Amino acid sequence: MRLLVLLWKLFSYPVGMALVCVAIYEFWFFAQILHWVDHNPATTRFMEVRLEALRQKNPTAALEQKWVDYEHISIHLKRAIIVAEDARFIDHEGFDWEGIQRAMGRNLRSGKVVSGGSTLTQQLAKNLFLSGERSLLRKGQEAILAAMLEAAMDKRRIFEIYLNVAEWGENVFGADAAARYYFGVGAASLAPDQSARLAAMLPRPRYYDRNRGSAYLAGYSESILEQMPAAQVP
Repeated sequence: MRLLVLLWKLFSYPVGMALVCVAIYEFWFFAQILHWVDHNPATTRFMEVRLEALRQKNPTAALEQKWVDYEHISIHLKRAIIVAEDARFIDHEGFDWEGIQRAMGRNLRSGKVVSGGSTLTQQLAKNLFLSGERSLLRKGQEAILAAMLEAAMDKRRIFEIYLNVAEWGENVFGADAAARYYFGVGAASLAPDQSARLAAMLPRPRYYDRNRGSAYLAGYSESILEQMPAAQVP
């Protein structure tokens, strides 16, 4: 009996310490999210990774990014991104289970990962905190962070941050920098066709920055443009 008690103590102590460490680790994330309810993120983990890579080639490199409040971003861009990235954004609680099922079906048919089914909330969680590596552990952490974002923020705030930190080119982040980089206008002045094109670039922004004449990009932009009037935004 004493042996069992001793073994239990030896097992439970490191497990308990590990759980405490995990709790502290997750609380740090949640504290950051709570701060960003009323304060704008100065940078994101994804931006830091990109900047580090750029500075390996050019030590003075800088990212193009300027924060723009939600009401100063074109409604056309908001609708276009909802169409392209997360049509059920205002209805789900961070996870689009129907979208995940559709993505799994496409991946099974293709025999490889061609679609992830991530919501805007999940994408924002990844951009804010995580590296670009793909693993089950990272995907699990992304899910926890997405749940935290949905618990702490309303949809408008989640979307506002997303619009300001999304990658749109080699060193271009945020709607305003993208609008000026590609079209020479501010985020508030984007036209419907310009907005559709920016939304179509989101899955592979650096690729489409280098391949602006892509026939697929042009066709996808037209498809998004046709669906934009029906899109619901927060």
